[in-house]
Amino acid sequence: MKYSKEDKPERAGGAGAGGRAVPVALLVIVLCAFSFYLGGVYSTGRSLLDSIQPAPTLLALGTTATQQSSALVQPAPSTTATALAAVSFPECPADFQDYTPCTDPRLWRRYGNYRLSFMERHCPPPPERQQCLVPPPKGYKPPIRWPKSKDQCWYRNVPYDWINSQKSNQHWLAKDGDRFRFPGGGTMFPNGVGAYVDAMRALIPGMRDGTVRTALDTGCGVASWGGDLLARGILTVSLAPRDNHEAQVQFALERGIPAILGIISTQRLPFPSAAFDMAHCSRCLIPWTEFGGLYLLEIHRVLRPGGFWVLSGPPINYENRWHGWNTTAQAQKADLDRLKKMLAAMCFKLYNIKGDIAVWQKSPDATACYDKLTPITTPAKCDDSVDPDAAWYVPMRPCVTAPSARYKKLGLNATPKWPQRLTVAPERINVVPGSSAGAFKQDDAKWKLRAKHYKTLLPALGTDKIRNVMDMNTVYGGFAASIIKDPVWVMNVVSSYGPNSLGVVYDRGLIGVNHDWCEAFSTYPRTYDLLHLDGLFTEESHRCEMKFVLLEMDRILRPTGYGIIRESTYFLDSVAAIAKGMRWSCERRNPENKTDKDKILICQKKLWAGKQ
Repeated sequence: MKYSKEDKPERAGGAGAGGRAVPVALLVIVLCAFSFYLGGVYSTGRSLLDSIQPAPTLLALGTTATQQSSALVQPAPSTTATALAAVSFPECPADFQDYTPCTDPRLWRRYGNYRLSFMERHCPPPPERQQCLVPPPKGYKPPIRWPKSKDQCWYRNVPYDWINSQKSNQHWLAKDGDRFRFPGGGTMFPNGVGAYVDAMRALIPGMRDGTVRTALDTGCGVASWGGDLLARGILTVSLAPRDNHEAQVQFALERGIPAILGIISTQRLPFPSAAFDMAHCSRCLIPWTEFGGLYLLEIHRVLRPGGFWVLSGPPINYENRWHGWNTTAQAQKADLDRLKKMLAAMCFKLYNIKGDIAVWQKSPDATACYDKLTPITTPAKCDDSVDPDAAWYVPMRPCVTAPSARYKKLGLNATPKWPQRLTVAPERINVVPGSSAGAFKQDDAKWKLRAKHYKTLLPALGTDKIRNVMDMNTVYGGFAASIIKDPVWVMNVVSSYGPNSLGVVYDRGLIGVNHDWCEAFSTYPRTYDLLHLDGLFTEESHRCEMKFVLLEMDRILRPTGYGIIRESTYFLDSVAAIAKGMRWSCERRNPENKTDKDKILICQKKLWAGKQ
């Protein structure tokens, strides 16, 4: 139907105009007011649910149930914190005792077999996330303390017999009554890991004088190599997937040796470029010469200029070893020739070789070799479209990551030797937003004071009761540096959604990974003695639900292990309520500076036996 001018309502005067204009004006006013309200809610960090249904304040831990229920009726009017009423979580089924949410074998059939990508991280969607407490194995008891744990662990804590029966001839481990013992054997070191490392140190002098400090062990087995290097001042990240070699990473962590679940497949490893001084593979069965040398390119990315790549096993020393490799001498020679050619094209040079061990060195020069590479050479030179330090769900690229010409002190020989490098502000700090050498020194001083205070609140810190430590949201690794003389090692975690300062952590001679705490961490249950976080919920509450972060903390924390949770008072009551529902006991403490608005929760996870 068409309308004429006469059919349109008058613009002024008359009941029709007034009746339509007033509701529209009211609607505009209401929408503006609601928008202003939402802005106030989100600017204060509260969720809409908090503002609609404010939760009562949690009483100090230790109050009676009667006192608590009375207080819940009349919450303190002065509080601004979000807190939760009493919560509790059920126990997970007994078959969840080794549950690894993002590397769950029960879900592998959902994913493709291409390059074993099903073993990479595939986290469950929100509807499938577990909200239960992972039970310990039957008969679990607190782990043997370091340094005895390096050579033995309780059988019931890691009750897996397959790896024992299948690897018994290689002396990885041996069942001895109620314990597993680790004699330090391996496929390529029949005389023990100590003799193997001695031979390696003879080939690489930098392993003896503090030049080499950080190392990566790919396909680590039970991490005997990384465990031996600890006593030699070299800190190793041992890496292995969850596969038919049951619980390799769990064995390593149970022994007090740094390790994470991971595999070189389609995604970059969760490390920045130029992170490690050395990388190692001892018959790790990674097909280095396949896919155009893609896996070697990833090793190249994470090695520092001048860093070492060490390989033992096929095809090294094929002349004497090929009989036991189910292959032919000709095939192994061809593979070795391919390997040498690929490494040379990637700016590696053969540094040393003797017996079963071959060592290549990545070019320390930022121009000499890399200037010959272009986007069309084989291999190609990476362009600037992807940050070389980006490593969280970033696909590997078939190109060489050339060192940046702006760094003069990133090379292995230009870096101060250990332990001097721990306290020197690295050159890379200048590319971290908001960072500087001055900020680095202030952070170092701050964490020395905090660590001293923590030890008064938690006397177990600094003793053999605590070995495996995680700093869940570090900046420069300050907490780890402040306790470097204690019998601990620290996994430094840098948020994948914040300024990427992980390169600075590695430049200091420390280790860590990128991670997003909205997802599960790449480790087995019960693998850390102490979890420390500083303002994590303040930083990530807009993305990550607190409940799931705390449940993940419960999964990876050992029974009788500790948590140091440093947070604003706004979040602390909610954290305490959820922690209590996880069967943790917590006490609120003041920070070292009493004028600081943050508060500290010192928590301990209870040891309980599953009912199922």
